[in-house]
Amino acid sequence: MTLPAGLYIVATPIGNLGDLSSRAAEVLRTADLIAAEDTRVTARLLHHLGVKRPMTPYHDHNADAVRPGLVARLGQEAVALVSDAGTPLISDPGYKLVRDARAAGHRVVTVPGPCAAIAALTLAGLPTDRFLFMGFLPAKAGARGAAIAGVAGVAATLIFYESGPRLGATLAALAHGLGDRAATVAREITKLYEEAVSGPLTELAARYAEAPPKGEIVIVVAPPGEAPPPSAADADAALREALERLPASKAAGEVAKALGLDRRALYARALELKG
Repeated sequence: MTLPAGLYIVATPIGNLGDLSSRAAEVLRTADLIAAEDTRVTARLLHHLGVKRPMTPYHDHNADAVRPGLVARLGQEAVALVSDAGTPLISDPGYKLVRDARAAGHRVVTVPGPCAAIAALTLAGLPTDRFLFMGFLPAKAGARGAAIAGVAGVAATLIFYESGPRLGATLAALAHGLGDRAATVAREITKLYEEAVSGPLTELAARYAEAPPKGEIVIVVAPPGEAPPPSAADADAALREALERLPASKAAGEVAKALGLDRRALYARALELKG
């Protein structure tokens, strides 16, 4: 098999080597060059495949310097982009390489496969119809709190990556910023000691405060619960504001739509307030 020149985005196993697709294996066997997050990690995968291929490091610290040379090679060579585990571009600088390759008119091909964020979502037993991937939260407490506050109102399941030593502090920060939502800590996904532990954030924070686990970790947090129904005081306040601008019937209609309340009852109350 000869690969046409271009960039191949290749997902690799997050633990179990059996998850490497036959297509991904073929691309890695035949690529002219492999751009790897850590060539030592990728060398072990290639050893498993029984092949040796030219490799070059491509990671956060050298991406800006290396990227132009890689883009220049894409017109004549097949370059495979891999991360240490999972799908490239997820929490790594690969998207800039894809952007520049496309801008230069080169072929870009995705070879999909494992992704720790999606795998953890399937294990968590939390809503999957809408989710937001947040990657790693900032290490400093202030920046971490601000990042959490920024997504507290998002009506979606939240997904975070984390390391063992930081897990307890991160769970405590999430509980403080989001409330005691349901959550799951998934680790060692697809490996021998795969584990998914579920519970309220405060309970999970206490569990891992003094016993940080080993392995790659994903935290999945439930979306916020439904807001409590508006109170009579809320309805009255909204009606008084609307009555300053509108007649009673239109004010009742506006508030009914905004608060999800019965229009006829609101109209009767509006008349009382005007009276």
